[in-house]
Amino acid sequence: MMKLTAPRFSRIFGNFFIFAPLFKKKQVAKTVGQQATHWFSIPCALSAVNRPPSTVNRLKMTNLILFGPPGSGKGTQAAKLVEKYKLLHISTGDLFRYEMGNNTPLGQQAKSYIEKGELVPDSVTIGMLKNKVDANPGVNGFIFDGFPRTVAQAEALDVLLDEMGTCISGLIALDVNDEEITQRILLRGKTSGRADDNDESIIRNRIEVYKNETTPVFDHYAESDKSMKINGMGSIEEIFARLCSAVDSL
Repeated sequence: MMKLTAPRFSRIFGNFFIFAPLFKKKQVAKTVGQQATHWFSIPCALSAVNRPPSTVNRLKMTNLILFGPPGSGKGTQAAKLVEKYKLLHISTGDLFRYEMGNNTPLGQQAKSYIEKGELVPDSVTIGMLKNKVDANPGVNGFIFDGFPRTVAQAEALDVLLDEMGTCISGLIALDVNDEEITQRILLRGKTSGRADDNDESIIRNRIEVYKNETTPVFDHYAESDKSMKINGMGSIEEIFARLCSAVDSL
């Protein structure tokens, strides 16, 4: 969960006690599990207090994180979600290519770390995300692809969105069993020309890396009842229908 300093805690939760009576009746009527969902959803709503109207309107945005193992068809589904819900697709790979290709200050910083064989700090990646978000103020929301990959990145993203007066609506993970993924990638390897698509041991290792990276982030958003898994088996349209049902329920 996002770490809160005293000033930040006050800013997010300071007005809660003013509005607590408004929520009390609903909480009594809910089960214990439902109460947890309700309480965790309050901070995002309260972050709108004392914000300018243009910022408060961002609470209506749909901001998704889409997870899926290699070969799950995540890219295809992300494109369909972007078209249907008019979201801005944000891929960290695209961000890096843009910033580095245009030799921006952040791109230069990223390049300096990469050239030394070092990991690019989260602060640089978040800076790139902020530039992309700021450049598209009128969108209905965002779909984050390939980010966040760690809990620290998730917390940084939470802070960035909160400063905008919005938050992550939900994390949706496409659930496909390992054998299906392995066979899909091996089949793809017959035409992709990628050596790693033809080596089963490499494919299985990629699946494990994906699980190890995404599980902590999934759990991070599960704490606020925002994570869900969607059956990723079936046709493209069947999977998309399930995704749309999930998005519409947020």
